[in-house]
Amino acid sequence: MADWDKLGTSGDVEDRRAMSRGKVLGGGIGGVVLLMGITYLMGGNPLDVLLQTDPSVFTQSVTPAEDVTQFEGKDSYETFASAVLGSNNDYWQKVFAAEGESYTAPKLVLFRGQTDSACGGAASAVGPHYCPNDGNIYLDETFFEELTARFGGSGGDVAQSYVIGHEVGHHVQQLLGLLESETTNKASINTELQADCFAGLWEGSLKDRGVFTPGEIKEAIDAAAAVGDDNIQNRTQGQVQPETWTHGSSKERVAAFTKGYETGDLAQCL
Repeated sequence: MADWDKLGTSGDVEDRRAMSRGKVLGGGIGGVVLLMGITYLMGGNPLDVLLQTDPSVFTQSVTPAEDVTQFEGKDSYETFASAVLGSNNDYWQKVFAAEGESYTAPKLVLFRGQTDSACGGAASAVGPHYCPNDGNIYLDETFFEELTARFGGSGGDVAQSYVIGHEVGHHVQQLLGLLESETTNKASINTELQADCFAGLWEGSLKDRGVFTPGEIKEAIDAAAAVGDDNIQNRTQGQVQPETWTHGSSKERVAAFTKGYETGDLAQCL
């Protein structure tokens, strides 16, 4: 496990996990269309290919936490998420300041099941995502159980930090006016790969701070590979259809993250 205490920082995390609701958005074609629309607006769902090819996920029931007292106070997961978010914010604050620009930090909302957002609501089935309408990142940490069980990701803390860094990357794109407004698959892929590269920039900035043990960054690389469109399609439908990709292949996602991580150069991601 990475030594996140060495970051010595914190971000704005709102914990709504004790406020979980019963069901995600309704099933059927209407639910699929609605969630696909929300997904595009949010610009950061690592599992949207799964959602497009497996409609049954829209009717899943979400069981509210039986013991909501476990979320009282600041538990270890909230502390971890806050440290990762805060470190991302510190990095991007310096980058923006060097360019004479101001950086506005996003809020990270932890939830279970579903919750309200300015993009029409946030549901577990949508996965971790960024809502540009309110500048918030929405995260149900149980997503990582799915990542491990179905798509081969490690689900470890460094893998989870990559996902948070990716969503902060979408926030950075929003601030810089880089979020693609086109609805083409190619535009979506470019947006997602850039967010991966941004996540790599942040992770790379921690190289010399003793946060990671040797080889631990491989968790993030494995997570990037796990959420590649080809891997998700192969595991969910047994075939790969490049013409339907929206986030890029495993190879492309790993390459984008690695480019940011190894170069530390923002220009390489633009």
